[in-house]
Amino acid sequence: MNRSYNFIDLFAGCGGLSEGFYKQGYRALLHLELEDVFCKTLKTRMRHYGYSEEEVERAVLCADITSEGIIDEIDKRVNEEVDLIIGGPPCQAFSSVGRAQSPDSMNSDPRNYLFENYLQILNHIKPKMFIFENVKGILSAHPKGVKIFNIIIREMSKTYNIVSDPKIILLNAADYGVPQIRERVILIGVRKDIDYIDVKDVYAHIKKTNSDTDSTLPNYVTVGEAILDLPKLNPGEGAEKQKIKSKKKVEGFLSKVRSSDNVVYNHVARNHNDLDRERYRILSEHKNWQLKDLQEVRPDLIHHDPKHFGNRYTVQESDKPGKTVVAHLYKDGNLFIHPDPKQARTFTVREAARIQSFPDDFVFEGSRTDQYKQVGNAVPPLMAEAFAEALGYYLDEIENKENKRKDIKNAL
Repeated sequence: MNRSYNFIDLFAGCGGLSEGFYKQGYRALLHLELEDVFCKTLKTRMRHYGYSEEEVERAVLCADITSEGIIDEIDKRVNEEVDLIIGGPPCQAFSSVGRAQSPDSMNSDPRNYLFENYLQILNHIKPKMFIFENVKGILSAHPKGVKIFNIIIREMSKTYNIVSDPKIILLNAADYGVPQIRERVILIGVRKDIDYIDVKDVYAHIKKTNSDTDSTLPNYVTVGEAILDLPKLNPGEGAEKQKIKSKKKVEGFLSKVRSSDNVVYNHVARNHNDLDRERYRILSEHKNWQLKDLQEVRPDLIHHDPKHFGNRYTVQESDKPGKTVVAHLYKDGNLFIHPDPKQARTFTVREAARIQSFPDDFVFEGSRTDQYKQVGNAVPPLMAEAFAEALGYYLDEIENKENKRKDIKNAL
């Protein structure tokens, strides 16, 4: 598919949201991202899609969105009408986990207000449509007693038609073929002068491919379907680039992520000490065991209070979708224990990327810590692709309407 539509990605991260739009043939005008190594990954991916070096350097703006003159810099780099703005501010300040772990519940975290910079750029450029993505916690976040979500809705509504009903805007990645339960707030806006498109219709057009309740759709993709074809590794083993030799049939989810040459990147296992390996082995043998269960049979392996850290170690069960991949993954992988007890380890970057639905030819740059951060912070590409397809349908409608108006004007 070669759509002529373009987009700007704010808070681009490593490009998970962009990837879905690339897959649907959209053209990147700008990726705005603060982290240098994330920018390196964005550039590598643009080259993969055939962008020239000049286009890559122009499109990847590695800068602070809050910096003075950022809009002028964007204007220098973007010299055509923009169809879409996509992106979402960093979500740690809005997440329930982040608020629980912060001494002041993230009240003083400056990231609470990065949405203002998104809105500033949105209202300056005024694209036809936009997507704003964030964690479920943004619905209830109220630093210093001010409900953030109400401000966002109020400001967006000045220029765009949007909906705020959580039943409509709260979407689960698993519904779109991602092997992971991941609920996210997705705000879609249509510029007010495009009044013939109902935003609710746009949401309705985002096609679900999987379900745990609708018998007419395939079940959710499981962890086993997503990762068990990858090369088996012991702790410390693996390579940044290697070939998959699995004879597992490439169909379903695998047909969407496997590369044509079976090459896979970033599949390197962490080193683990003997005690951790034994913990992982026993827990994965029993799938859904927690520390309290382990304590009953091997109290010598317990070094955290099971009452307060009961879910500190979590096996990703092979016959279920994965649990939400989180940014904490870069610190340790204890929430992402491999389901195969023979491997007795935590997820590699590539396994986490598979659970996020990144294609195998997507290269994460930087150190392994950097790579885990990028995966954990990303929007799942398959979910993003469902958005791109739906928005493309309505951009077609807008374009057709504009062409008819031009034809009528020229005929007069």
